[in-house]
Amino acid sequence: MAEPASPAGAAAAALLEALVARGLTHVVVSPGSRSQALALAAARLEREGRIRLAVRIDERVGGFTALGIARETGRPAAVVVTSGTAVAELHPAVLEAFHSGVPMLLLTADRPAELRGTGSNQTTEQPGLFAPAVRAEHDVPAPAGPDDVAAAARIGALAWDESVGRPGPVHVNLQYREPLSGPPAEPVPAAPPPAGPGAAGAPLPIEPGPRTVVVAGDGAGERAEAFARALGVPLLAEVSSGARFGPHLVAAYRELLDEPELGGRVQRAVVFGHPTLSRQVPRLLARPDVEVVVVRAPGERFEPTGGRATTVDGVVAAGQDADRAWTGRWVTASRALVDRTEDLPYVGSPDAPGPRELREHTRAELAALRAPVTRRVLVDAVWRATWPHDRLVLGASRLIREADQVVPGKRIRVLANRGLAGIDGTIATATGVALGLPADGRAGTVRVLLGDLALLHDAGALLQAPGEPVPRLQVIVGNDLGGTIFDTLEVAGTADPADFERVVRTPRPADLEALARAYGWSYRRIETRGDLDRALTAPEARPSLLEVPLSAAAAARPGPRAPA
Repeated sequence: MAEPASPAGAAAAALLEALVARGLTHVVVSPGSRSQALALAAARLEREGRIRLAVRIDERVGGFTALGIARETGRPAAVVVTSGTAVAELHPAVLEAFHSGVPMLLLTADRPAELRGTGSNQTTEQPGLFAPAVRAEHDVPAPAGPDDVAAAARIGALAWDESVGRPGPVHVNLQYREPLSGPPAEPVPAAPPPAGPGAAGAPLPIEPGPRTVVVAGDGAGERAEAFARALGVPLLAEVSSGARFGPHLVAAYRELLDEPELGGRVQRAVVFGHPTLSRQVPRLLARPDVEVVVVRAPGERFEPTGGRATTVDGVVAAGQDADRAWTGRWVTASRALVDRTEDLPYVGSPDAPGPRELREHTRAELAALRAPVTRRVLVDAVWRATWPHDRLVLGASRLIREADQVVPGKRIRVLANRGLAGIDGTIATATGVALGLPADGRAGTVRVLLGDLALLHDAGALLQAPGEPVPRLQVIVGNDLGGTIFDTLEVAGTADPADFERVVRTPRPADLEALARAYGWSYRRIETRGDLDRALTAPEARPSLLEVPLSAAAAARPGPRAPA
C-alpha cells in the first residue's frame, strides 16, 4: 500500500527549497515529532550536497550554533525545533541576534491553531513568543493542499529577505497536522531572488576640525579603522571590534581617556559598532561638550547621549588637514603603555649584550616560562598565537576585559556575543563559527577564551554529533573558581563576604578533565607559560580543552590523573 501523501512534508520541503534558492547553506536541527517534516527535508538536502546540516539535541545549543554560523558567514542559518518548550529554548540566542544584528531564521513547528488554549499536549502560544526581538513573524496555517505548499515557498523567500534586509532574527511558526511525513514531495519552483536592499543614505562628510576620536565597539569592522586612518585621528578600538589594528590604534584607550590632556580635551567622537567593555567610553559620550556621531549598525539602535547624537548610515573623511600632533600624542602614549615587550638585540649588532647579560636574560626568560599563568599572561599568549586564518571567540568574562586593556594591534578576526554581553552559549557560538568556515580545510583553529562559569553554563555544547565534520576547536578556560569579574565591582566591598561568595561569585569546583573526557574532548592542564605556549602553537585536530588555573584554589586542585 502506498504511503499517504503528507501536506506537512510537501510544505516543509517547499519552504526549505525556497530558502536554499535564496542562499541558505546551513541548517541546525533539534529533534522532535512535530518538526519531523522539516528535519527530514533538511536531511535530504544534505544528502544532495546542497546544505550543511548540524543536529543538536539541546535547542538552546542549537540556537547559539546557528548564531555562530551566521557570525562567520554573514548569512542566516535556519534553526528547526519542535513545539512547546523547545521554542522557548531559542530565546537567549534570539535576543543576542536581535541586539547584535545577526541574521537568523527560526523555523518552529506548531500544532494547529484550534488546539491552542485547550490544554492539548505540547501546545502553547508560540506566535509572539519572541516579540519584540524579531524583525518579522509569520504564523503559517497548517497546509492542506497545493496552494498552501506554494504559499510556504513564498513565505520562505520572504523570511530570508526580511532577515538579511535588516539583519536579525525572523520567526516562521509552522502549524502542521498529521500525517507529519510521507513520500518525498515534488520540487516547488523557487521564488525569484530579491531585488536587494534599498540604498543607504549618503555618508556624512566629517572635517578634521575639532579634536576628534573614532570609537570602535563590538562589530565595528575594518571600516572604522579605514575611516580613522583617512581622517587622521585616534582610533579607540575594543578588542572585539574588528578594528584593533592600524597606525592610529589606541589600544590603551581606557587609561588615556582618564588623562585630562587627552581624554579631557576630546571635542567629537565618531562611533562605530556597539561599545560595551569600559566605563570610560560611556562617560566620554555622555559629556555635553562632546559632539557624538553614531554610524548606524545592524543591531539595536545605539544612542548613548540621551538624544543629542547624530545617527547616520555612513561617514566619509573630508579634507586633509588632520591634527597630527593630537593623534601622535594618543598613539605614542598608548604604545608606551601596551607594547612593553623588550626584544633581545641581535647578537651580531654593535650594541649586543655581552655573555653575562645574555646569560642573565636567558635565566629571566626561563623563569618566566616556568612561572604560573596570570590573566595577563593568558590573554597575551592567546592573542600572540592567533593569526588571520584562525578565529578567536571571547566569552563575557573577566578575560575579555583583560584583553581589551593589554593586547596590542593585530588584524585578526575576533568574535564575541556582546549584544547583551551574556555568558550564554559561548561554546555553541564558537562551534557554529567553526562550522561556518569553508570546508576546504584551509581554515585555521577556532580558539575560545572564557572563564570557568561560562564553560559550565554551556557544557552541553561540548556534545558533538556523530557523522558531522569535527570542528577544529580549542577551548581555553581561565579557571579562577567563580565569577571574579564581580570582585571589580562595588558589591565586593559592600556585601557580606559569605553572602557575596555564595550568591554573586558562585564558585563551582567542577572536574573539568572528567567533563572533557565524558564528551570525547582531549584535555590538558596548563601550569606554566611554557606549557601554554606549546599547547597554543600546536593545537590538536580534534576539539581540545585547556584548563588554566588562575587562582590559588584552582591551582591547588590535583592535576590530571594518570591513565589506568
